[in-house]
Amino acid sequence: MNSADPTGSKAPDGFDADGYWRANLKVLAVLLTIWFSVSFGAGILAADALNAVNLPGTGFPLGFWFAQQGSIYTFVVLIFTYVVVMNRIDKRFGVSED
Repeated sequence: MNSADPTGSKAPDGFDADGYWRANLKVLAVLLTIWFSVSFGAGILAADALNAVNLPGTGFPLGFWFAQQGSIYTFVVLIFTYVVVMNRIDKRFGVSED
């Protein structure tokens, strides 16, 4: 299947669009699971248990920290992880921008 990217250039001959899409969905599923676990799990469901632990030197409960700061840091790390992993997938399928 030969498909075009949003910029209008054509994918290389023999491009496995289905395989590329499966790889992309696998990465998204893993990253969204991590995102959900941190934001909903640590920030809401486990907040009471995490609040029993205070961050050293701050006095803030760990559950509060996850809800306010930890989830944001996790989201930023997930964005950079997505970029790195998708660049590797692009190279594997021969559609990298390099």
